[in-house]
Amino acid sequence: MKPIVVVPTYNEAENITPLVTALLALEIEGLETLIVDDASPDGTGRIADGLARRYPERVHVLHRTGPRGLGRAYRAGFRWALDRGADYIIQMDADFSHHPRYIPRFLEKVREYDVVVGSRYVEGGRLDERWGLGRYLLSWWANSVYARPILGLKVKDATAGFKCWRREVLEAIDLETIRSNGYVFQVEMAYVTQKLGFRVLEIPIYFEDRRIGRSKMSIPVKIEAALRVWQVWWRHRHLSPRDRRKPAS
Repeated sequence: MKPIVVVPTYNEAENITPLVTALLALEIEGLETLIVDDASPDGTGRIADGLARRYPERVHVLHRTGPRGLGRAYRAGFRWALDRGADYIIQMDADFSHHPRYIPRFLEKVREYDVVVGSRYVEGGRLDERWGLGRYLLSWWANSVYARPILGLKVKDATAGFKCWRREVLEAIDLETIRSNGYVFQVEMAYVTQKLGFRVLEIPIYFEDRRIGRSKMSIPVKIEAALRVWQVWWRHRHLSPRDRRKPAS
């Protein structure tokens, strides 16, 4: 078993060392971490390079240049992990809103499913009590009232960014067709995964507010993501399990 954690970063200088330390402390044989840095001006990439030099077999860094964005960073990270021979690819944020303690359970459950999602909205899932009412209602509305009904999504946390993928799923998805670059990237991946007929399990997590720094998920970003849901529907509405890509031989 070869699991690789893909962590996109932009201005996470204060979080990246504690996160990598927590990942290294997990008792998971062969676990590696890829930090995908979008030219962070706060020195995140330099710190990541230092971690990679200290743990050369377990920590890696991919420096991206050119247009930034969450979707681009994840697509690049997924391709890197597949090329390195990952059996399972875990995606997570760098700010501890996704806690590494859930990863062992992800890897246990993904042997029975194709994708495991760390969900805030299934029974047992919780949001940080420090979330304001407006932020909570907007997140709930985006998931339950807007994105899920439009796309017919079965997952309750359509915008979840904490997931574990079997490599076969990411190989079957044509990542070139995943064009969303902001937070709607998570919705697009969820929709395509369902349209291609993969088995998805949601497990409850406690979604903690970021420990250090400011959230990049502003109200305008959330509104833009909601509007782009219609583009996602139009782009992939005809997909079916017959459209799964065959792995390169």
